Amino acid sequence: MNLLWFSPSYLKARIKTGLIDRFDRGVWMLTLIGLINSAAFSLSLPFISLYLYQERGLSMTQVGLVILLSGFVSAIVQMVAGALADTYGRKPVMLLTTVGSAVIYGAMAVLIGFNMPIMLIILSYVLLRCTLVATRPASQAMIADLTPKDRLTETYGMVRIGNNLGWAIGPMLGGFLLIGLPYAYLFGVGAVVCLITLYITAKYINESLSNSVEWVSLTKIFSAGKDRAFLWFTILSILLFIVVGQFISTLSVFTVDRLHFSEADYGMLLTLNGLMVFALQYPVTRILHNVSKSHMVVMGSLIYAVGYLMFAWTTNLGMAFLAMSVITMGEIVFAPTTLAVVGDLSPPQQRGRYMGFYGFSEMLGFSLGPMVGGALLDAHPDSSLSVWGTLAALAVMSAVGFYIWGRVVRKTVSLNGQSLSRY
Repeated sequence: MNLLWFSPSYLKARIKTGLIDRFDRGVWMLTLIGLINSAAFSLSLPFISLYLYQERGLSMTQVGLVILLSGFVSAIVQMVAGALADTYGRKPVMLLTTVGSAVIYGAMAVLIGFNMPIMLIILSYVLLRCTLVATRPASQAMIADLTPKDRLTETYGMVRIGNNLGWAIGPMLGGFLLIGLPYAYLFGVGAVVCLITLYITAKYINESLSNSVEWVSLTKIFSAGKDRAFLWFTILSILLFIVVGQFISTLSVFTVDRLHFSEADYGMLLTLNGLMVFALQYPVTRILHNVSKSHMVVMGSLIYAVGYLMFAWTTNLGMAFLAMSVITMGEIVFAPTTLAVVGDLSPPQQRGRYMGFYGFSEMLGFSLGPMVGGALLDAHPDSSLSVWGTLAALAVMSAVGFYIWGRVVRKTVSLNGQSLSRY
């Protein structure tokens, strides 16, 4: 064996040619921004359900309704933001939404810190979710702009590594900060983080949309829904996102209130999720590169079903870690594939609208999820199987739907004359 293989210069060259140069510089900058933003988000917002439930006295059904309202409003805002990204460019939308997030993070810190009326806090929470998700269609469209179609899954997988590294850092830090600090401080940190990402976006991100299209009217915002293959994929995704939406709200209350874990324990569960994605997302994506996209989303849905069902028999932290590990594997398979499908189906000048429309389905599912899960927790306080078994059944239903969708797409859809073998 040649010992030069292990020299620093050789390893540096291999990393550069094998990974760093494999992705556009803009993709790396977006990965860094995603890491920082995810850390700020997961530092504060996953604990909002606990705050409303334990400190402000809302029932879990009411908490679910709050999250549903915020998700529905932010989903509409996300669609509008996607259309604006097609009209004015990706970068201006990212800058504007980052400024808005910083301002509202600060407002949330003040409102919670001074124990202001609950309706003001809820309104600020709705606005914060709107500004946070409004940047996503622009950044996701930019990634598709900068990436060849045959490597979209791989690229979105790489970007998710950054997002989930931030997701791993945030909850762990947030859980431990809550031991000695008021909840309001977490939102103050979020405001500072947004200012950092604002600087990075302004200085290091270049516009990727070469030619802006005409002004996108309100009617054209929904034009992506005319693509039948895309529309059915979106509807099926909503069903699974209802299940995935338990991750933030229902799971936090179930583990802390029902299983009597600490907030730090719950934070460690989210940290495990982030670390697993960080370590496994890219190699798993590369290993499954030749698996068709329709099979990937079916596989991911079924793995999700198994993971959430395992919580029905979870009684200690070790079992919770095991269930979270399975859920995370479902996420690793499912999440980047869905964005790759959207990137595949969308025309270049309409990627913002497609990403915004798909983001609408994601937010709608994530918002319906806590309401469904909260209602199940309230209705079945003594039956974990009734709660998690129902949710697992929804994931299985989505898997069946994705299987049928894949068969139909292979027969009836033409992707701009490209081969459909990858579906």
